[in-house]
Amino acid sequence: MDSQLLDIRGMTCAACAQRVEKAIKKLDGVVSVSVNLATDKAAVTYEPQTVRLSAIREAVEKAGYKALESGGAEAADEDRARKQKEIKTLWTKFIISAVFSVPLLYIAMVPMIKFVTLPFAAPLDNIMMNYPLIYAIAELLLVLPVIGVGYKFYTVGYKSLIQRSPNMDSLIAVGTSAAVLYSVYNIIQIISGNFKAVESLYFETAGVIVTLILLGKSLEAVSKGRTGEAIKKLMGLAPKTAIVVQNGEEIEIPISDVEIGDIIVVKPGSKIPVDGTVTDGHTAIDEAMLTGESMPVDKSAGDLVYAASINTTGTIQFRAEKIGANTALAQIIKLVEDAQGSKAPIAQLADIVSGYFVPTVCLIALAAGIAWFAGTRDLEFSLTIFISVLVIACPCALGLATPTAIMVGTGKGAENGILIKSGEALETAHKINTIVFDKTGTITEGKPKVTDVIGGGDLLNLAASVEKLSEHPLGLAIVESATEIYSAFDFESVTGLGVQATVNGKLVKAGRAEFANADKQLGDELADEGKTPVFVSVDDVYAGIIAVADTVKPSSRAAVASLHEMGIEVAMITGDNKKTAAAIAGQVGIDRVLSEVLPRDKSNEVKKLQAEGRKVAMVGDGINDAPALAQADIGIAIGSGTDVAIESADIVLVRSDLMDVPTAINLSKRTIRNIKQNLFWAFGYNVIGIPIAAGVLHLFGGSLLNPIFAAAAMSLSSVSVLTNALRLKRFKPTREVQL
Repeated sequence: MDSQLLDIRGMTCAACAQRVEKAIKKLDGVVSVSVNLATDKAAVTYEPQTVRLSAIREAVEKAGYKALESGGAEAADEDRARKQKEIKTLWTKFIISAVFSVPLLYIAMVPMIKFVTLPFAAPLDNIMMNYPLIYAIAELLLVLPVIGVGYKFYTVGYKSLIQRSPNMDSLIAVGTSAAVLYSVYNIIQIISGNFKAVESLYFETAGVIVTLILLGKSLEAVSKGRTGEAIKKLMGLAPKTAIVVQNGEEIEIPISDVEIGDIIVVKPGSKIPVDGTVTDGHTAIDEAMLTGESMPVDKSAGDLVYAASINTTGTIQFRAEKIGANTALAQIIKLVEDAQGSKAPIAQLADIVSGYFVPTVCLIALAAGIAWFAGTRDLEFSLTIFISVLVIACPCALGLATPTAIMVGTGKGAENGILIKSGEALETAHKINTIVFDKTGTITEGKPKVTDVIGGGDLLNLAASVEKLSEHPLGLAIVESATEIYSAFDFESVTGLGVQATVNGKLVKAGRAEFANADKQLGDELADEGKTPVFVSVDDVYAGIIAVADTVKPSSRAAVASLHEMGIEVAMITGDNKKTAAAIAGQVGIDRVLSEVLPRDKSNEVKKLQAEGRKVAMVGDGINDAPALAQADIGIAIGSGTDVAIESADIVLVRSDLMDVPTAINLSKRTIRNIKQNLFWAFGYNVIGIPIAAGVLHLFGGSLLNPIFAAAAMSLSSVSVLTNALRLKRFKPTREVQL
């Protein structure tokens, strides 16, 4: 089974996206397809043995659109240039259209305005009354260039209509064509001698509608470009070239020519071109683009470096190990692209409605026009109703309501080190009412450290000198905390008890209480705090205790407090004994402790919580957390965790900062609220607009809606939805609660 992201060209509204989706779904072998109007992309999962990618592209083209393979990060510049060209073309078309439609509107409206004297009013009134044919032909000549620059509305609109899948272009094409054809009919009437027909010209309606819609499309294209800024920023981070050592010489080559195993030189101030391992040199690298940490990280031989991070101080050489689509940056870009191309469940409502919307509107417009004509016998009045309903009911806003908010929301998450893998994850996160944290490596650092030294003299250094010859993790923690290491002789490890060696002529033992001739109760208080006491003796005389513990991350307590403020229950799951688990839970303020849980049983504990009717998020970092991450309603992986955990999760916290958990939930809440606002305005606009356009107010003595105002309202509705979605760009990460 393969997945492919396709660029779809030519979509203008939700009905277009629905049409492309249906065309692809009809093919045997297509497993799933999601078309995103905001990104102009289609995410297709298919069985290559049943259907070829070329057949999928052909189906899209038969539907009236164009499908191209999405190029990913490498095609960022080309994609940006194409979109800029599209925006420039739209603005050019709008300007040409405005240049002709403004005088057209003036010529048409001035003779009708009697309450104020406007320039050229008298000559225009004279031409209209005495030379009606010249007046009518002047309007026709002015509207033709406008129709010309808006030709795509007609080619696409009528093609969609013929294929029984009308879209926004169909509404515009039918409405403006009716206005133009009716006006041409009246020119024929004038030629036949019926000069009164000059008062029934609708050329300005068609011209101004096309102009306003081109303006709306231009503003929409600019706004859509801004919704995708996050992904463009990520794509723009990668350098374009790399300095490679070949035959002892440094050669600068394009990034696409770098191969695995190449030795790459990076000088101070330059960006790391691909992922790899340092082979020579020492430096500090700014990895803020990946981790969000502002402090540069020291790197020397054996350390990993990542594409697009910045070398700040020294020159280094490193071996290329991950290139192209396999770099950490490329994987992040793919995650964000996939999320922006996916649909939240809430989007299904808009999809279902838009699928029936355009045909229904066409029927409403036709029915309203016929009904008014039957009642008034006024063809001109009925035509105004028909055109107004078609134009005001464009479903653009409906199609943009959900994907634009998801684009901005997932992009904002990526900016803050939170990778949300799908629209579904983004929507589900706001419903979470229970969060389960894994203990080791999630709430705690996952690495033991010395927390207490009880005893005088050189206790820590003596114990470290013995432990240096041991491979026990607790021993390594003691070694790392020492200030000086002495030479040790006659080292011996006594299984189950501890280690001993001769240091500075003295026998030093470190381990259990009985091994160091100590009273076990001396360490009980430390054990109650979740710490492991290491007893030390010198020449078989008890000398003191060194306490070692997996310390709590600085952000853990603040994150739990923030979640409590949001009304979310917090639980901790661990394989540790009850005493240690309770001690850690007490330090961070956790409500519920699930201790002594075997790795294979973690997912069952999540199931139990779900059986209580809870929406559960699981936060973990290890391979043993993967089943629980997959079982939870939302799996959240710590970015420093294993690849398996990250693959199983719905959200990845790149910075491994637990404060990003409440931030992710708040971002979900803000995004869903934004989507609901967008859908409310999109649905509300059509619910209110269509009856007004159909003349309901006119039945009660109100005025009739001019098609020109209908076009303006339609364009503004799309822009308002996009503008509302862009408000999400002001989202700020959750701040720590003052404890």
